[in-house]
Amino acid sequence: MVICSVLALFSIFSKSMAEARERTFIMVKPDGVQRGLVGKIIKRFEAKGFKLVALKFTWPSEDLLKKHYADLAGRPFFPGLVKYMSSGPVVPMVWEGLNVVKTGRFMLGATDPKDSNPGTIRGDLCIQVGRNIIHGSDSVEAANKEINLWFEPKELIAWKPASEAWIYED
Repeated sequence: MVICSVLALFSIFSKSMAEARERTFIMVKPDGVQRGLVGKIIKRFEAKGFKLVALKFTWPSEDLLKKHYADLAGRPFFPGLVKYMSSGPVVPMVWEGLNVVKTGRFMLGATDPKDSNPGTIRGDLCIQVGRNIIHGSDSVEAANKEINLWFEPKELIAWKPASEAWIYED
């Protein structure tokens, strides 16, 4: 009877782990690209165990950026943000994994680098908020919206890394 209960709990736990796997949108901003930090950022997400499912190197239009940052359109810094983000190439990516949205945001650190802990991307690699090198989705809903804005469905690659069994228990 105890074994059945343990197996039932394990089954529920495994199911919830599988359901918590999600996708997030991460973008290296023009300052991160210009500083040659794309590889370091990718390395951190790979080392954590997340799976890269899409990546591109692109120079975004102001129209695309206005859609991406539409929730900030009423803020006084919006025009400068769009101008800055369209000033050079960016590297948008989609990462997949267990709780990747929340964990990804934690890995990025606070929006303002001075408030970011050492060990986070912004805490280690940035000084000012206007040059915080990276964007990450703040919710699953935002991630889905951003992924659909930047990538066509055919650009999202479904694959299973050989290391997956060494990262996840289920």
